[in-house]
Amino acid sequence: MMRPRLIMAVAAAAALVLSSCSGGGSSSQGYQGEDTFQYSTSGCPQVKVQQGVLEGTLESGIKIFRGIPFAAPPVGDLRWKAPQPVQPWTGVREAKKFGDDPMQGNPFGDMGFNAEKKSEDCLYLNIWTPAKSASDGLPSVIYFNGGGLYAGSGSEPRYAGEAMAREGIISITANYREGIFGFFSHPELSAETSYGGSGNWGFLDQTAAIKWVHDNIAAFGGDPSQITIVGESAGSMSVSAQIATPLTKGLFARAMASSGSVTAGTIATQEEADAQGIAKLQQMGVSSIAEARALSADEVLLKGNSNGVPPYNVDGYFFPEQPADIYEKGLQQKVPLLVGRNSAEMTPMMFLRGQAPTLENVRPILAATFGDKVDEAMALYGFKTDADVLGKPGVDYASDLFIAYSTWKFGYLHAKTSGQPVYRYYFSKPRPRMVMQGVVAALAGGVQKVEEGSSVPAPQPQGFVGAAHSADIEYAMGTLPTNRVYDWQPEDYYVSAQFLSFYANFIKTGNPNGLGLPDWHTINGKEFPPQMIIDVDSHEVVDETFEKRNKFLIDYMH
Repeated sequence: MMRPRLIMAVAAAAALVLSSCSGGGSSSQGYQGEDTFQYSTSGCPQVKVQQGVLEGTLESGIKIFRGIPFAAPPVGDLRWKAPQPVQPWTGVREAKKFGDDPMQGNPFGDMGFNAEKKSEDCLYLNIWTPAKSASDGLPSVIYFNGGGLYAGSGSEPRYAGEAMAREGIISITANYREGIFGFFSHPELSAETSYGGSGNWGFLDQTAAIKWVHDNIAAFGGDPSQITIVGESAGSMSVSAQIATPLTKGLFARAMASSGSVTAGTIATQEEADAQGIAKLQQMGVSSIAEARALSADEVLLKGNSNGVPPYNVDGYFFPEQPADIYEKGLQQKVPLLVGRNSAEMTPMMFLRGQAPTLENVRPILAATFGDKVDEAMALYGFKTDADVLGKPGVDYASDLFIAYSTWKFGYLHAKTSGQPVYRYYFSKPRPRMVMQGVVAALAGGVQKVEEGSSVPAPQPQGFVGAAHSADIEYAMGTLPTNRVYDWQPEDYYVSAQFLSFYANFIKTGNPNGLGLPDWHTINGKEFPPQMIIDVDSHEVVDETFEKRNKFLIDYMH
């Protein structure tokens, strides 16, 4: 049986076979016009962007442009600097292969990529457009990958834009610098900037990608006033960051976010981030930024131990102040938001740390967080018997600690101060059985062998079974076939069709409602707001206990 990586490789090879473009459109010698797509003599679509002419591929009626540079390569002296503009090129630049993936280790063994390699020269985006002409004015969506801000890529098959393009939407994925390459501060770096801060390079990359799309999407048949940004996990954190920063004002119209935000508590100050950067250089065995820039990318990755959520910080530029305060004051971008979480974001084994799943062991764990309010916390989560520890109460508590609470707070604050509609969902469809044997589910959407890495949680079949962290991606993006690990059933495709429709409707109108879908109301102005349960029987519910629990957590989650 093929391993996941081999499956991904086969899928990538198949995609390349489709890129010959023969027979696509009316042929011409080079780029000819402004309002209609032109085609090369081999039938490949061409567009003219601000920097020059791009030639992509034609696959199943969708025009695809891969590996488009949206910023200069952040190498050499540009390492740990804000992204710089792309230099124009002459002639026709091929955009038929994914640009290099960002530098990263292998923290999630189940991630699959379609790019040829990883490198520091990674600031590329990919566009799937169904437009027939450059004047179509279609809406577009930019997807930012998850991976803890230290892994992942826009080349991952689960983010592919074919299904979204068939909904009449231009779909885009964009890379950004990750780990130590994307989130690293130091006093020397702060001295180089006009604002006296440093760090957040990966977030600045994302902003640059959004701006490039805004400035060039019309050439692909898009409407620059109808751009939506979306992401899952670290991508969802990124969406909340891009809404918070003043740098994106007027660049996008709507936002969607799945599982994560930067609003849960306080983030690092510039001084704290600088101190971490000083310690990091010492760990790497260098004494200055100049020496660190002289290291190869592989050396930085190895010596900098880039795995682990990197520090992002209040740099006075991307984040003028704490993100949560920006939302509290209503200083964020005023855009409609669709935000949600999965029903089983994390296993109770996270907080049990090897202890037996009993109420006797859970109570002191909660007491360490809630102090003399531990009884109230136990009641709000529903811990009544030992069975609840591995049941839904235990999963809810673990999920809140991990990422669900931050997701709730993001939507709560935005609804409170933005004046824009906010829709909340709860994705609860468990994946079907695995096709492979001897493996367990892993965080990034695939699997690892049981013996590969002690960080992989053991399955708990006697406990609550829900939608694991990241399980929503393939459903929402209509990319179930790209994940061959699971035995997808008709009901999975049914749920995916609904989820994709919710997304597509929101991207087009700022409202997820549509023909054949259950009614979905906003959470704005309601003490106990509704949320859409997305599953085989999707429906809207009001969960008062859920709302009370999260408001209770505000004083304890930092």
